[in-house]
Amino acid sequence: MKNLNILLIEDDMIEVMKLSRAKKSLQLEHNIIEANNGEEALQILEDKSNLPDIILLDLNMPKINGIEFLKILKADDQLRYIPTIVLTTSSNQRDLLECYKIGIAGYVLKPLKYEDYVSKIEKLLSYWSVNELISV
Repeated sequence: MKNLNILLIEDDMIEVMKLSRAKKSLQLEHNIIEANNGEEALQILEDKSNLPDIILLDLNMPKINGIEFLKILKADDQLRYIPTIVLTTSSNQRDLLECYKIGIAGYVLKPLKYEDYVSKIEKLLSYWSVNELISV
């Protein structure tokens, strides 16, 4: 299994810590780069020599929301191919359809229970670490 470079775009520090804790408890070696909002993420993505393997994106953020960020990402010839997984509390059907229309690789609802969250993160990251779309 490949160690992934993951760009986490999340404005809630508790969620950032939760992912970090899940990674530690699962003993995963993935590298997580954190961005607090879409603008910060776009600055990180300007370095085309060091692009992430996958992006985990929250939808509800200040400045640029997740959907606006996706539109900017998909308009870029190089960035559009980075698999982007929405990790959100929003079960809004309109959000879901809009995200798939723009072109996401997955839409995962954050469960309330921590154990369920860890289980979902484990499945999500193990899938992407064996996926052939991610070049070794």
